[in-house]
Amino acid sequence: QVQVAESGGGLVQPGTSLRLSCVVSGVQFENYSIVWYRQAADKERERIARLSRRGTTTFMASSVTGRFTLSRDNARNTAYLQMTGLKPEDTAIYYCYADGSSVGQMSSWGQGTQVTVSS
Repeated sequence: QVQVAESGGGLVQPGTSLRLSCVVSGVQFENYSIVWYRQAADKERERIARLSRRGTTTFMASSVTGRFTLSRDNARNTAYLQMTGLKPEDTAIYYCYADGSSVGQMSSWGQGTQVTVSS
């Protein structure tokens, strides 16, 4: 059973950086693409970035392009979302989605981690 857990959120000031982690367990991590979403208060969940099984960024929302980067460490079963130049509009709950569909495996969501950007 695939389990997903995000961490690394917090309260930060505008212009600073934060790195979120997404640990995927119970499955072979190398088989999973990782998709990051976020949901701000009173808004729909928004897909912001996708990292392929090979570690290639295959999607990045225009709202975060140039500020956010993706990476993965297969030895640690962990994917990362590095966020720089944070803005108040980046405030949201950030979710990690482990997508195993390309290899016929189950996919799963994490519980989310809150990021608040405020002075």
